[in-house]
Order: sequence, then structure tokens, then C-alpha cells
Amino acid sequence: MLIASPCLIPGMARRRRRKLPVEPIEVEVSDLAHDGRGVGRIDGKAVFVHGALPEETVQARLIDRSRRYDEAVTVEVLQPSVDRVEPECAWFDHCGGCALQHLDSGAQRRWKHNRLVENLQRLGEVSPSRWLEPLAGEPWFYRRRARLSARWVKGKGRVLVGFREPQGRFVADVGHCRILHPRFSHLLEPLSELLGQLSVADRVPQVEIAAGDDTGAMIIRHMEPLSTEDLSLLQAWSEEHAIAIYSQAKGPDTVARLMPDEHQLSYRIEAFDIELLFMPQQFVQVNAEINVKLIEQAIELLDLSGQERVLDLFCGLGNFSLPLARRAGQVIGIEGLADLVASAQANARHNGIKNCQFEVADLTEDVTQRPWYRAGFDAVMLDPPRSGALEILPLVAACGAQRVVYVSCNPATLARDAAELVHRYGFELKVAGIADMFPHTAHVESIALFERAS
Repeated sequence: MLIASPCLIPGMARRRRRKLPVEPIEVEVSDLAHDGRGVGRIDGKAVFVHGALPEETVQARLIDRSRRYDEAVTVEVLQPSVDRVEPECAWFDHCGGCALQHLDSGAQRRWKHNRLVENLQRLGEVSPSRWLEPLAGEPWFYRRRARLSARWVKGKGRVLVGFREPQGRFVADVGHCRILHPRFSHLLEPLSELLGQLSVADRVPQVEIAAGDDTGAMIIRHMEPLSTEDLSLLQAWSEEHAIAIYSQAKGPDTVARLMPDEHQLSYRIEAFDIELLFMPQQFVQVNAEINVKLIEQAIELLDLSGQERVLDLFCGLGNFSLPLARRAGQVIGIEGLADLVASAQANARHNGIKNCQFEVADLTEDVTQRPWYRAGFDAVMLDPPRSGALEILPLVAACGAQRVVYVSCNPATLARDAAELVHRYGFELKVAGIADMFPHTAHVESIALFERAS
């Protein structure tokens, strides 16, 4: 079973100059690394193999060497895993947008579940009383937000747009993308043609895309000013593909809509009769279907009676806060970014929700004397960034909450924080499980419920 031609491996010419062995090596793969590469050993030394799965024997070509480990790419599978499937994307071998298309979807979720188990047990020395069934949905065309790289390639005579190659040095040359939202999945080539016609074609490093339920938008990052002709080209493309176009000349605060004159992204959470409005540069959960399932599961785990006072930390534009407000007595949403708090407040007004208050606060500072904190809470909702919530756990522990639901995008920081909540602050880890927010990638999203011990 052939996997990849060496000519597809980024940096191969550069690495050959290091006099790496030309002949393939045979590797027995025992595990997957955190980024989805196969892990084997040659003479006791670890080797990470792109495109290989556990319980496989592969022939692989070395592409890099270091003192601690080697890196290789699969060129032929000699003994395939029972979980191996044919990738549905023709560019899987040389695009880094996915890492696990060659692994059956059910096996992907089992691997992600096992990563969560291993992290909680090894790093946190904790284990839940009950494991949740994985939250899963449609594994294709799910990604409604993405930051795509762009690069003018003189040798190809055009701008490449997409995810980077597996080793991150070059932009992958692909025709379409099966994980992007349907509004964008077939627009990579038209977008490449558009950027190639601009006067700043070689000064556009990235394009951000965002899809709401009914509309789509993209932000073009440009290092030089757009010309009048550029604006005409963008206008025509926007009208042809029904995509709003925003420009970004410098930092995030320079994002500005170019066309059309009016545009609004939004998504609905039907179970709670809520519509959330957002801007294309603002964070929303990438997978709409899994996001709804996470919200429903979080609220079910909190087991609200309708009278509770709930604290939602890292609340963003109200993704969890506003559904919580439909089930709780009062919700206080705290966020460090003022523009997200303004959007959350606007979303509360938009949905006629009056029992939800949003505040801007730096949670690394002392907020214990703030009126919203001093009143105490019955429950806490946490959805922190990848760095986790370690610095604010004392606030969580001291606020009086009996239940804490923690949604995590990094099992390692969840495990670290779980250890603090359990071993230092007297909570019990009741349930935990994964949500397959990013199918075909090595990203692990998870959810956990902590209850204060009696």
C-alpha cells in the first residue's frame, strides 16, 4: 500500500543535503503522538512517522534527525491496521489541515478518549466516577472558522491559499477542502485567482474565513494598501460568491468591512431559542453541531432548577451564558476582551434576556470585592483557552459554587486544573468525556463536571 511520494514531503531537498539515509527504514508503530503521528522505535530511539497508525508495520523515509528522536514519513504500509481507511481528501498526504483522515472516525474518537483518560490519570492523578459517551456529529464540512495561509509562489505563478503542509513551512497546494464549511470548501481556487490579481498579491499572508448559519465572510490581511482596482476586483468576487469581505491592514483592531454595505454573521441555538450575532474576527466554536451538543450537555450536568446564580468565566459573546440564562435564576458572564463583552450584551438584548449580566474583568487580578463576585454563586461554567484556568481556580473555589462544568480544548491543562480542584480545593471529578469538535485532526475537546465534596 503506497502512501506518499518523497517529492511531496516539505523540505526534502534541504534534508537530503544533511545526508539522511536514502533507503527506507522499516518501523513497527506502537502508538500515536499527541499530534497524530505514528510512534515507533529503531534501536531504542523514538521515531515519529507521518501517515502511520498503531499496530502497523511501515516503510518510512527519514526526513529529519535529532539527538532525541527521528522524524519520518510513510512511503508504504506493509501491514495495515484494521482501523485504517482510505482518506477522502486527495491532498491528505501533503496538507496539514488534517492529521487522522486515514484512521476510522470511531477509532479517532477512541484515541481522543484514551488521551483524555491518560492525561487525567498521569498528569492529574484523577479519574471520573463516570465516563460520558463521546459527542459526535457530521465529520465533514464542519469547520465554520479557519485562518488560512496565503503565499505568492513565483514558481507556480499564483497565490496558494489553504492550510500549511504537515511540517508548516509551505502552504499546501490543494483544490478544495472537505473539512471547511460548505460555503468555503470549494472556494480555495477562486480565492487563489482573486488574490493573484490584486496589486498586493505578494503582500497577503493570510485570509480568515467565518460562516454563520446563512452568510459567510472573510478577512483579507494585507501588508500594503489596497488600490482602487483591487477594491473593484474584491467587489465583483464578493457579489459572485455571496461572501462579505473585510480588510485588515495591521492589528485586529483594524478589521473593517469593505463590502457589502450591511452584513451580519449569526448562528442559532434552537433548543434555547437563541440567536447569537458575531463578527468574523471574533471567536466562536468551530463546529456548530458539536457546539450545540456541548451547550446542552453542560446545562444538563449543572442540573439547574431555575433559581441558581451561575458564573460563566471566559464567556466570550455569550455562547454558554445566554442558554444558561434560560434555565437559571441569574447568570454573570466574565470576559477579558471588551469587544466580546459588548457583543455579549448586544446578544442578550437581541434575545430579550434580562437575567444575564456581562462584565469586563482581568481575572488574574483581585476581583473578590467586585459586587458581582461578592454575592456568591451556586455553579460555575468554565471554557478557558488552551492555557487553561489555573490562575483563576482560587476564585472558583471561593465563590461558593457546588458544581463546576469545565469545557476544555487541551486535555493536559484540564488534567492539571482537575488536580488542583480535586486535591487542593476539595472537589470531586464526577464525569468527563470528549467532544469531537475537530474530526480528522488530533485536537481533543472535552467536558468535565466537578462537584464540591460533602
